[in-house]
Amino acid sequence: MRSCVIIPTYNEAASIRDVVERTLATVPTADVLIVDDASPDGTGAIGDELAAAEPRVRILHRGSKQGLGPAYLAGFADALARDYEAIVEMDADLSHDPADVARMLDAAATADVVVGSRWIAGGDTRNWTRTRIALSRAGNSYARGFLGLPVRDATSGFRLYRRAVLEELPLDEIRSEGYAFQVEMLWRAWLAGFAIVEIPIVFVERRAGASKMSRAIVAEAVASIARWGTQRNRPPGEPHPRSVRAR
Repeated sequence: MRSCVIIPTYNEAASIRDVVERTLATVPTADVLIVDDASPDGTGAIGDELAAAEPRVRILHRGSKQGLGPAYLAGFADALARDYEAIVEMDADLSHDPADVARMLDAAATADVVVGSRWIAGGDTRNWTRTRIALSRAGNSYARGFLGLPVRDATSGFRLYRRAVLEELPLDEIRSEGYAFQVEMLWRAWLAGFAIVEIPIVFVERRAGASKMSRAIVAEAVASIARWGTQRNRPPGEPHPRSVRAR
């Protein structure tokens, strides 16, 4: 399956070279798209070097820091224009193991969306505080409760979408960012009748750089999920006609 791994970056100079090289080495069938939001630490320049040296790497430069959701939407548009069959989201700080992309591609044989989950059997986190673990678990319980979303880790930023999902979702209507963006994408895919599966991953806290977590990101997710939940939408009784489950 021809695949593109999208890696959004903002001040990830310490890790971007490592994560790209490991992705290329462990998933020979994948290309990498770096989406850089004008990082002042030189991340974009490193991306240019990687792209010049390796045809499987491309970089999309954006003029300013615009947030995670818009970065992924820009990456999706680029990947769809190049006819990839599978599009993967992955962090730039090695919190996600590039070797797990191959497992996602295997799982996509019978699913439309594959989520790398910390909160199913076999999943875990490394170097997280008890407070952060509790916050993540509570946030995901909140999403399940308000939306009915049958996913244990709806906020995970490590996931794969088959091409049909991104072509069918109204991406031009999505305005959310951060955790809210991840939840909204999954919720919309579920409501459309696409099949979602979770595979266990181990999330390792970043070794360098600063976390992008903020109170504003958490507040956006809480408010957005509550708003979506009032719609009380549910998926159709049958899979989406373009779902792998409909074949």
